[in-house]
Amino acid sequence: MAAKATAKDKQAGAKKGARAHADGPALPSVANHPRAAAQVARAKAWAGLTGFLLVAFLSLRAGVPTADLLLRSLAAGIAAYVIAWTCAVAVWRHLVIAELRAVRRHKAEAAARLAARRAEAS
Repeated sequence: MAAKATAKDKQAGAKKGARAHADGPALPSVANHPRAAAQVARAKAWAGLTGFLLVAFLSLRAGVPTADLLLRSLAAGIAAYVIAWTCAVAVWRHLVIAELRAVRRHKAEAAARLAARRAEAS
């Protein structure tokens, strides 16, 4: 019975994906960018680990009991993870928009050069 539910879930997911592609091209986003998703994930991982280790080190130096040390470190790691995610997405949003503008400008310049060549030829 569970295998049937899994197959149905896969079919529903495939239909949902087909509808998303039928609506038109994917809109520019951080998740669709070839480098952005990987770099956002890397930033989150490093920030979470750094926040955890920094607070663990400081708590250990302060003589905090182990249970409190782990709880504080975990909370700091989660907070650093969320902050890094927010900052990385904000930065990449601006970078994606800048890249799109550069591509549009490049295409417009190429079209202008082509039009100029055609005008010279005739």
